[in-house]
Amino acid sequence: MLKYKNLIFDLDGTLWDPRATIIGIWNDILHQHQFIERELKPEDMDQYMGLLAKDILKDIVPGISDQQVKETLSEIIKKENTVLRTQGGILYENVEKTLKILARDHRLFIVSNCQDGYIEAFLDYYKLNDLFTDFESHGRTTKPKSENIKLIMERNHLSAEDTVYIGDTQTDYDSSASNNLPFIFCTYGFGKLNTDHYEPAVSIFSDLALYV
Repeated sequence: MLKYKNLIFDLDGTLWDPRATIIGIWNDILHQHQFIERELKPEDMDQYMGLLAKDILKDIVPGISDQQVKETLSEIIKKENTVLRTQGGILYENVEKTLKILARDHRLFIVSNCQDGYIEAFLDYYKLNDLFTDFESHGRTTKPKSENIKLIMERNHLSAEDTVYIGDTQTDYDSSASNNLPFIFCTYGFGKLNTDHYEPAVSIFSDLALYV
């Protein structure tokens, strides 16, 4: 018997690792604007994964104006969405295989704090569109993750009793809790939880089958 009918996934740190692709884009554009002297490394982005792009940029470039943030992010987002569609990122081991198995008897969704077009680039590159029923992003709604989860649930008539959110950060956990959803923690991702030894948790993506 299925524990959950509906699986809502985070993206970065849960389904894939896009850092190697994204970091080059950020370095190129931030150098063009003379915002940084030292190149960012993929591991520099770990602390920011799952956060809003505007907050990341403000932390990397202290004192940057709101107008500069808007203009710079516009360039970054446009280039990210184009490059990710052709280069992709690193899909975690067995993600595609496991998603195809789960999609046989579950409905799959994505809710991420990314820009509009980012989830689409992920789905297009890996040709996974047919596996997912719906998705939502901060870039499309400007709403926080908790509200976007609520939107997905309302739009697709999901109940908290048969839905679970799967992610890798404290924000993911908090957003699940605010919607009274159970949460499965991906320990292989970028984030940590405030609670030690949280369960249920998976160290490899394919282990999700044990909990759903």
